[in-house]
Amino acid sequence: MPAPWSERPLADAADRAACRDLIRAGSKTFSAAALLLPAGLREAAYALYGFCRLSDDLVDVEGGASDAIARLRDRLELAYAGTPADGPIDRAFADVVAAYDVPRALPEALIDGLEWDVTGVACETLSDLYAYAARVAGSVGAMMSVLMGVRDPVTVARACDLGVAMQLTNIARDVGEDARAGRLYLPRAWLRGEGIEPNAWLRQPLFGPAIGTTVERLLQAADALYQRADAGISRLPLSCRPGIFAARHLYREIGVEVARRGFDSVSDRARVPAGRKLCLVGHALVDAAGAHTDFMLEPALPETAYLVDAVAAGYPRATERPKAGVSDRVIWVARLFAELEARDRIPGERA
Repeated sequence: MPAPWSERPLADAADRAACRDLIRAGSKTFSAAALLLPAGLREAAYALYGFCRLSDDLVDVEGGASDAIARLRDRLELAYAGTPADGPIDRAFADVVAAYDVPRALPEALIDGLEWDVTGVACETLSDLYAYAARVAGSVGAMMSVLMGVRDPVTVARACDLGVAMQLTNIARDVGEDARAGRLYLPRAWLRGEGIEPNAWLRQPLFGPAIGTTVERLLQAADALYQRADAGISRLPLSCRPGIFAARHLYREIGVEVARRGFDSVSDRARVPAGRKLCLVGHALVDAAGAHTDFMLEPALPETAYLVDAVAAGYPRATERPKAGVSDRVIWVARLFAELEARDRIPGERA
């Protein structure tokens, strides 16, 4: 049985605090949901998401340069060798992958997805978009499953479904923002079917009924995956379910807010009010106690199957499942939302 990650010598308390601060500043939705996770798992998740966010930010800040991807691969190599780069995120991430035996194929998939962004990802079909989302988000779902000590293929497949669903929601929310940065993730075949030539629209990204229909269609695909994911969340350790259900509800609500705006995510960026977020956390606590069996035996998406296989290769080795209650974390979430409401007007923050 691996030692708890916090007992590893590479990262100290300041390093772990840096991971926590990075997520609180840059990912409001995950930060809120993470408060419902058991303390040990929450700290490990901060390190995991910290590395994911660091990777994403490095590529964005450096303009998507190919050498940024090469440096990320070098940092991943060092982390898995137990000699991480000199930085708090790298040290904490190295602790986590060692303690929880995280298959290297999972963070490698994330970097592959970022490389697709560098080279200019263009998704012709929904399957192409699934393949991209599998790398940048399904991989994170699989890694979180490993951190929770759950490696069976059925549950990991549902974890990947949840990651892909969240990414589709993000894409649906950020159509305008992405377009103004020269990026288009919507399936291009769908756009052509609505009479839109993708490259021409990118040159002048304006909202219209055809774009609204395409965004609605994408959110319907996300909803189907959220429903599939519910069965997997119900198989997680009881102490972990509220946090993951909270993430599921909070991300899906972004899509609901996009729908309330007539599926116009070009003119403005949808935000979920803090009060609504608190209500959704309540729903998560209720869902955590229930059983969801629908879609349990559905196979993994073809685009995420290789991630499931990577985790299954290490099965049945599993880490210790965290044990903790959840009622004492509800007040923490309520306090956080008071801060989030004030932050909603701050440009540059991400859900």
